[in-house]
Amino acid sequence: MLNNTKHLQTSFATIQEQWSQAFTTQTWHDETFQPKPDYHNRILTIDNGVIFEKAGIACSTIQSNKLPPTATERHPELAGKPFQVTGISIVLHPKNPFAPSVHANLRYFQSESTWWFGGGMDMTPYYPDPEDCKHWHQTLKASCDQLNDTCYASFKEQCDTYFYLPHRQEMRGIGGIFFDDLSTPDISILLPWITNLGQTLIKAYQPILKRTQSKAFSEHHRAFQQHRRTRYAEFNLLYDRGTRFGLQFGGRIDSILMSMPPSTGWHYQLDDTLKQDEQTLASYLQPKDWLTTAELD
Repeated sequence: MLNNTKHLQTSFATIQEQWSQAFTTQTWHDETFQPKPDYHNRILTIDNGVIFEKAGIACSTIQSNKLPPTATERHPELAGKPFQVTGISIVLHPKNPFAPSVHANLRYFQSESTWWFGGGMDMTPYYPDPEDCKHWHQTLKASCDQLNDTCYASFKEQCDTYFYLPHRQEMRGIGGIFFDDLSTPDISILLPWITNLGQTLIKAYQPILKRTQSKAFSEHHRAFQQHRRTRYAEFNLLYDRGTRFGLQFGGRIDSILMSMPPSTGWHYQLDDTLKQDEQTLASYLQPKDWLTTAELD
């Protein structure tokens, strides 16, 4: 199992380079740090860039002799046991309100003889285009079909369920795929499939970003983007397991909160035009079969 961790570290480092080159030509701020002896992290960030108002790609490996509570909620039998986890995550918040935010993470966990993969990717548009939504999901399904012809439906349902804000009764965005505790089929099949998901994100998101990143927008569009970013922040602070794991483990706070949007706009009351945009977006924020849908019903 240790060799698997080292193999994934190398693969995730390659994916980090691929992602950094795929979405922008801007130079990333590159930082490597080791806040604890068994915690290694390399993070690439952009603040107030040409395309991205905030972006981050983090690659980390953690070893410890005791799992934090978040990791043992679903696996109480592992409480108090040593573990290793290696993973990569990306969050992109474009400046342009017509360009969706996107998130992805891939990780490998092991504790003694227990191991699994987790991760996924989801997209959060503010002014969604149905064809973009369809392209996003079709690309993810094509990748899932390389594993088997049923996992896309399962992973999509898990994503719709996980990235859901019960207090708002809506999803964070249009979903994607999400999986955890993935240990079948065997490691020889899962390893290449997991690493191939790095290219899947590029194929799924890059065309959408290129089409939308330079669209003209108004202050009104910007205000609505700020309003909707509050939902992104609410999910990350209230429900995200990765955030809770990092805080309980005692990781570097700025890295843990890398996924937060750079600015938001909570409003007690929305004006009529923002309410109209909210009503238009609402239909996208419920589970939907995007494989066959070109426009909303």
